[in-house]
Amino acid sequence: MTWMSRVAVFDTETTGIDPREARLVTAFVGIIDEHGEIERGTDWLADPGVEIPEAAAAVHGVTTEMARENGEPAAEVIAKVRASLDWIARNRLPLVIYNAPFDLTLLAAECRRYGIEPPVLGPQVIDPLVIDKAVDRYRKGKRALGDAATVYGVELLDAHDAADDAVAAGRVALAMAAKYPDELGVALEELHAKQVAWADAQAADFEDYMRRQRDPNFTVERGWPVRG
Repeated sequence: MTWMSRVAVFDTETTGIDPREARLVTAFVGIIDEHGEIERGTDWLADPGVEIPEAAAAVHGVTTEMARENGEPAAEVIAKVRASLDWIARNRLPLVIYNAPFDLTLLAAECRRYGIEPPVLGPQVIDPLVIDKAVDRYRKGKRALGDAATVYGVELLDAHDAADDAVAAGRVALAMAAKYPDELGVALEELHAKQVAWADAQAADFEDYMRRQRDPNFTVERGWPVRG
């Protein structure tokens, strides 16, 4: 059985773009089968306890008022998300997260904020962003989830909805595995090691480019799939 037979997916929408400072607003954890069909999934809406900036609300559609009226307390949502990821870790399911360092670093910061132990994931995280940059390195254009979905023939109807984004990322991962079986059709441990190396090389390449073109002191933060 390959990792593609059953895949967990995870995504968040937040109050901002700094994963250590932003607060979780919505989250989705689910499982899809080898055909990309949803087996099960859970959505959460949190009251983050802070104002949701208008710019963030314009992206994901959740205002401060909506979160306060309909959301669960953030600490309760974080505990539930953490429990879901713990279950995925214990059962060694592959876990697809597009741009994993953002969501996992955010979740770790939120766990610490509320005195919750962060989830400990094994070598099971699959990050289509890192993989796409590695297997199709010279493709021109942007690499956001919507762009990858178009390239790999995956429908994404409601971008920046945590559930739709998570499921689309899972389907993109499956499409990548079908297109590049030699590189991706390997054990999770081997794929994890590949992604660690790819992510570090990609950071080094971008750092080198920025130092040559704009700022000789430019640095890129390392760390995949989660940053400290």
